Amino acid sequence: MKRFLRWLIRTVLKLITKVEASGYENIPSGGGFVIAVNHLGFLDVPMAFYALDDWNLFIPVAEKWEKNPVWKWLGKHLNLIFIDRFNPDLKAMREMMKRMEEGQTLVISPEGTRARDEKMARGKPGVAYLASKMQWRIVPVAIIGTEDRLLKSNLKHFRRTPVRLIAGESFMLPPFPKENREEVLQQYTDEIMCRVGVMLPEHNRGYYAQHSRLQELLKEKKTA
Repeated sequence: MKRFLRWLIRTVLKLITKVEASGYENIPSGGGFVIAVNHLGFLDVPMAFYALDDWNLFIPVAEKWEKNPVWKWLGKHLNLIFIDRFNPDLKAMREMMKRMEEGQTLVISPEGTRARDEKMARGKPGVAYLASKMQWRIVPVAIIGTEDRLLKSNLKHFRRTPVRLIAGESFMLPPFPKENREEVLQQYTDEIMCRVGVMLPEHNRGYYAQHSRLQELLKEKKTA
């Protein structure tokens, strides 16, 4: 079944999108690392399997989809983890740590949901906490062009949707401190989001458009 789904995802995405990917040299060999992405539309989840051509990955998705029989079935075959976005989900966190220890790759959007206004929202701290505590390496990836509005318009006119995937340099967060934990956790979350946001078009940066850390990264990018 996984082989069929893999073929189906790649075939459908080749028909409806034109993907340009860069930065593959920044992706560590093997697994056990985090890919942090922005989330613009429904295409983002299957795009992970298409871009990486790898089934040794797993993706957390909103718990509401578990009530849908189709999504529940897909979850079993696509390594999806249904997670409570609004409350601490210890069961899901333990499952993520277990899979990372097994060498799988976590693909996650710290925003927690897709950007209905096509702009980045403020990141949630879950992945920053785990990445710092467990010392997981993080690869920031920007997804450009997967807005639902654009996809629907292009499908209506029988056009393929141009999509860009850009992987930035991997990094690790410092170990989690004993003091000022909430403040530091927010800084760590913002660090992840800004490293993704710096690779996005300005109109997609949303909450982080004027963030001081993103502005620092933009200046570093210009002088590099």
